[in-house]
Amino acid sequence: MMSLKDAYLDVAAQAVTLLGAPEVGALWEESSALAEMTVGGLAGHLAYQVFSVSPALREPTTDAAPIPLLEHYARAAWIDAPLDGEVNAGIRAKGEGIASEGAQALCARARAMLAEQEAALPAFRDDWVVFMPQTGWALSLDDFLVTRMMELAVHTDDLAVSVGIAAPELPAAAFDPVLTLLARLAARRHGQAALLRALARTERAPSAINAL
Repeated sequence: MMSLKDAYLDVAAQAVTLLGAPEVGALWEESSALAEMTVGGLAGHLAYQVFSVSPALREPTTDAAPIPLLEHYARAAWIDAPLDGEVNAGIRAKGEGIASEGAQALCARARAMLAEQEAALPAFRDDWVVFMPQTGWALSLDDFLVTRMMELAVHTDDLAVSVGIAAPELPAAAFDPVLTLLARLAARRHGQAALLRALARTERAPSAINAL
């Protein structure tokens, strides 16, 4: 059975492969499928999901109790922030800043960082706790990796759509926890009935069932 560590590495490898696609470099300065983000800025944001793992693994383990995964999203400032709000503007600016090194350099850096993670991550204990200084709280390693897989899955699709190529299929070991997380977030936002109807009763499905 594939571990979440292996599942993360597979999804990250898919994202890095997409970053190296010639279509991405060719459309680097063009608008992406996301409002107010260039293809390059979106690529930078996608790459950041890989970049964010290495510093977390370098942090010493913490005595802080990890919070539940859904509580992590309940506390997240960006979830309900407006598109033109400070939080989302900062996310876009960070992506564009990462993209400033150019398509080839960004892909090379992401590929090198992924190689480091492929060597280091299997040695981490399953009970490792990741403290995230940017949030001020901790997650279990598995929950932290699920957050990265969700971001990688969503933004790999965004980038693929932006450049007109097919998004890769997630391995089952990654798709299942990503789907569970998104379904739980959607149910929290819209209610259980709305989610059930969207999946099983098209005649009374709500007009929106977005998780984020």
